[in-house]
Amino acid sequence: MTTFPTPLRVALIGYGLAGSVFHAPLVSATEGLLLDTVVTSDPGRQAQAREAHPDVRVRASADELWDGPDTPDLVVVASPNKTHVPLATAALTAGIPVVVDKPLAATAAEARELAALAERTGTFLSVFQNRRWDNDFLTLRRLLAQGELGDVLRFESRYERWRPQLKGGWRESGAPEEIGGLLYDLGSHVVDQALVLFGRAVRVYAETDVRRPGAEADDDTFIALTHANGVRSHLYVSATAAQLGPRFRVLGSRAGYVKYGLDPQEAALREGLRPGAEGQPWGEEPEHLWGRLGSGESPLTGGGLPVPTAAGDYPAYYAAVAAALRTGGPAPVTADEAARCLEVLEAARRSSREGVAVEL
Repeated sequence: MTTFPTPLRVALIGYGLAGSVFHAPLVSATEGLLLDTVVTSDPGRQAQAREAHPDVRVRASADELWDGPDTPDLVVVASPNKTHVPLATAALTAGIPVVVDKPLAATAAEARELAALAERTGTFLSVFQNRRWDNDFLTLRRLLAQGELGDVLRFESRYERWRPQLKGGWRESGAPEEIGGLLYDLGSHVVDQALVLFGRAVRVYAETDVRRPGAEADDDTFIALTHANGVRSHLYVSATAAQLGPRFRVLGSRAGYVKYGLDPQEAALREGLRPGAEGQPWGEEPEHLWGRLGSGESPLTGGGLPVPTAAGDYPAYYAAVAAALRTGGPAPVTADEAARCLEVLEAARRSSREGVAVEL
C-alpha cells in the first residue's frame, strides 16, 4: 500500500456496537487514516473510547465537526439509523467526505438525494457494507468467476441467530423513525450480497414476522428475489433460529456449494483482536469449517470436496476509502448501490404487508 506523507484525520460519530467494534478498530488499522475524534454524548462511551484509543479527541456533539475550526478529512457515521441521513447531509453540505454505516437511509429516494448532494458538492460518499469482504462471500465470488458451479439456479443465504431474549435498544424498536428490525439490519447485508453476485432484482416476495414475546420489530424474515438473469435468491435473517442452517447453499447446473458458519472477523473484533497484529493471521478459518463443492450428495454425509475458504478482509474497505480519497477514485460501495438495495428492502416490506409479490 502507498505510504501517504500525512494521515487523513477521521471523525467517528457514534461509539456503540458499530462504532466501537467495527469502525474504530478498522480505521485505526488502516495505513493513511488516523482516528482523530470520536463523537458521543454518553459519558460511559466517552470513557470507553479514551481507554481504547488514548490519543483520540472526544466530542459530545457532531455540530462541533461542522462549526469548529479543525475540520476532519473524513467523517464516519456509525450512529443510530434514524440519524444517518441528517448527519450525512450535514457532512456533505460542509464538503466533508463521509462514510455511512448501512442502511444509508430509510428509502431509496433518500439515498439518491444524498448521492445527488454528493455529486453537486463534489464530495466523497460511501456506504459501509463490510459483508462484501466476508470470507465465504469472497470464496463464492471466486468459485463463480472460475465457473465451478455452472449456471447458478438458486442462491440461499442465511444470517440466523438464536436470541430468544430481547436485548432492547433502538434496533428492536417498532417505531418507524428508528428504522429497526432485521429487514433493514441483517437484511441489508444479504440483499446487498445477492445484488452484487447476480445483478438487479425484478421481483420481490417477503415474509416478515415478529416472533418473540414483547418484540416490536421483525425478528424472523424471509426474502425471495428473482433476478433479471433468472437466478432466484432465497434470503433468511432471523433471531429465532433454534437450529442454524448453512450460511450459503448455492445450486448450479454443474455443482453446488454449501458453507456453514459465520466469517470469524466480527468475533475477533469483539474479542479485541486487531487486523495487522504481528503473528496473528486475520480472517482465516480452520479447515474443518471449509465449505464443500460437489453434486448428488449432501455435504453432511461426505458429499463434495472441501474448498479452502479465502481469508476475510474487512480492512480492505477502509484501505479502498483511503485510496479513493487520495486519488479521486471510486468509492468501494456507492450510494447508488445502496439505493438499489433499499429499493428491494422497501419492496420486501410492502410484499409482507400486502401479501403480494412486488415487481421492480
